[in-house]
Amino acid sequence: GGAPYLGVDGGVGAVPDAVDWRQSGAVTKVKDQGSCGACWSFSATGAMEGINKIKTGSLISLSEQELIDCDRSYNSGCGGGLMDYAYKFVVKNGGIDTEADYPYRETDGTCNKNKLKRRVVTIDGYKDVPANNEDMLLRAVAQQPVSVGICGSARAFQLYSKGIFDGPCPTSLDHAVLIVGYGSEGGKDYWIVKNSWGESWGMKGYMYMHRNTGNSNGVCGINQMPSFPTKSSPNPPPSPGPGPTKCSLLTYCPEGSTCCCSWRVLGLCLSWSCCELDNAVCCKDNRYCCPHDYPVCDTASQRCFKANNGNFSVMEGGSRKQPFSKVPSLGGLLELLDQ
Repeated sequence: GGAPYLGVDGGVGAVPDAVDWRQSGAVTKVKDQGSCGACWSFSATGAMEGINKIKTGSLISLSEQELIDCDRSYNSGCGGGLMDYAYKFVVKNGGIDTEADYPYRETDGTCNKNKLKRRVVTIDGYKDVPANNEDMLLRAVAQQPVSVGICGSARAFQLYSKGIFDGPCPTSLDHAVLIVGYGSEGGKDYWIVKNSWGESWGMKGYMYMHRNTGNSNGVCGINQMPSFPTKSSPNPPPSPGPGPTKCSLLTYCPEGSTCCCSWRVLGLCLSWSCCELDNAVCCKDNRYCCPHDYPVCDTASQRCFKANNGNFSVMEGGSRKQPFSKVPSLGGLLELLDQ
């Protein structure tokens, strides 16, 4: 009950000298956000994946794309966002879908309402670690992986390849990552930081960042905005999906997709194709489809438009049309006979 924001975490007691949540199996493989500026969604899913494993024993990779497409009240998809808003969204939605079911597409998309209802992992709320308080941050990381903002635009950060990173790096926050542990080596304390730039960056996708530097902001501002999701409730039982979409007596498309007729004779459809978008508009070229909220097909530019007071407005960045995928069919003639 109550609001999902559970205040500021104080932390009590002693903490271990070193923690690595990867060794506990609480960290999924390094992901790659590509050219979409949704680092916030990767940081948030990473923290939720961690606490879910710690509380339930299951490591489940969670969907950044659901956050990008559906969490639009405060966050801006590939245009940026904040982890706390992502946690708020997951609490309000009653959970989040898996990476496997709602995979990453590296672009802003239309929210898949069916998949939004697949609440595989839940959280109860979130907490903020007091800003610029490294001791509290350490206590939080000793309990679970923690989301942090950093300055990721610094050239030294981008070119990092090994060792304990010391900068140079400003403290203006423009990137989000995940702290998955801490330790010490050669008299130097460090954070273990999971990035979302693929395994080719840093040390197989990770950075060891100097901590206890005496600067309260931390290297790259890592101490300024930490937060983490909280979880004590169990995940809901898997809900039965609505099942495949029926096109005709003999033809079906996968669940969450739309049937589009690709060959019509005398008003009867002899061959069906599947559009991978839910509740989509089938374009008249019989090859493409558009999201339901961008229903005007422009065959020439292969883009979908939104009709707005008689004027057309392109979706930001342009909403690309989705090509059909052919559906196995027992043949149009059998279906003709059926009708």
